[in-house]
Amino acid sequence: MSDCIDTSVLVAAMVATEAHHAKCAALLNRKGPGIYTHGLAETFSTLTGGKKPFRMPAVLAAALIEEDYLPDLTTTSLTSAEMLRAMREAESRGVRGGAIFDYLHLVAARKAKAARLYTLNLSHFRAFHRPGDPEIVHP
Repeated sequence: MSDCIDTSVLVAAMVATEAHHAKCAALLNRKGPGIYTHGLAETFSTLTGGKKPFRMPAVLAAALIEEDYLPDLTTTSLTSAEMLRAMREAESRGVRGGAIFDYLHLVAARKAKAARLYTLNLSHFRAFHRPGDPEIVHP
């Protein structure tokens, strides 16, 4: 696998009114980008009740994720041991509080041997990026 995406990219690809919709949708048209499995739940949360100016019915959000996007994504899960290892290294990476959720996307991308992790939140990821991690890039 050469590329992974985070939740911000999946949401922007799904929502035509998002500023970076076209670029994010094009990323998803590439051969099987990866996503951390938890990103599916974050996407559902954003679509159904997040801070965006829209709120999608839960049944529709789940159907869109399952039928229109999941078939073209390669998901990566983390075991409990992998998550705990990431939590133990969090302090050395400057990861605190809610940043763990972004950091776990990076850990999953590393596990998937991704060359790049695409995000709309560059500063979140660059804060804890280290040499040897996938490159953090904006679509």
